[in-house]
Amino acid sequence: MIGIVIPAHNEEELIENCVAHARACVHRQGLSGEPVEVVVVVDACTDATAVLAAKAGALTLLVDARNVGVARAAGAEFMLARGARWLAFTDADTLVSPDWLTDQLALDADAVCGTVEVSDWSPHAEHAQLLSRHFAETYRDADDHRHVHGANLGISAVAYLRAGGFQPLACSEDVDLIASLERIGANIRWSARPRVCTSARRVARASGGFADALLHAIAQRLHGLASTAA
Repeated sequence: MIGIVIPAHNEEELIENCVAHARACVHRQGLSGEPVEVVVVVDACTDATAVLAAKAGALTLLVDARNVGVARAAGAEFMLARGARWLAFTDADTLVSPDWLTDQLALDADAVCGTVEVSDWSPHAEHAQLLSRHFAETYRDADDHRHVHGANLGISAVAYLRAGGFQPLACSEDVDLIASLERIGANIRWSARPRVCTSARRVARASGGFADALLHAIAQRLHGLASTAA
C-alpha cells in the first residue's frame, strides 16, 4: 500500500481541504487499485484538527512533540507498520494535485523531490506583488531543480529505512533526510511533475520553514530597494 503522511499543528482551518485533495489521489489511473491511506499526525494540537481530519477521511495519530521531524517520523513509522511500500509527504497548508501520487511513482526512483507553487500571496498584503515577483525570479519550478520541501516529497520504504528516516529536528528535517539519501547513493529525482500548491501564510508552524523563508525574502528585497534608493 501507499501511505500519505501529513503533520499538523493547530490546522483546523485548512486540514479538511488538505485531506480531501490527498484522498483524491486514491482512484487515479496508474495506481492499479493499490490501497492508499492518509494519516494526519496531530502534533500538540489544542484545536479541532484531529476531529476534522477524521471527518475528512484520514486516520489520525496523536503526538505531543511540537516538532515537525518527530511528527513526520511518527507518521512514517505508522504507515510502515501498516505495510506501506511508498511514503508520500505533504503539509496541512498544502493542496496536492489529483495525479500527485501517480506522478511520483512514474519517476521510478528511490525518492522524489517536488516543487511548490503559490496561488495566493494576499497574506502578505502590501508586499504581495514584491514577493510574487521575487519568487518567480528566484525559484526554479522545473525539472532538475534542487529544492527540498516536506510539502512535496516521496520516498520508497526501503530507501527511507536505509537512510535512517526523519530525525527529530524542529526545522529542515526534509533536507537532512535527502542529504542522508545522497550519502547512501539513492536514486533521487528532482522533478516539477508532482504538483502541489502551498500557502503563503505569514505565521510559521515550524520556525525556519517556508513561511519564514518568505518573510526573509521580503526583508531582503526591501533592503535592496532601500540601498538602491540611497
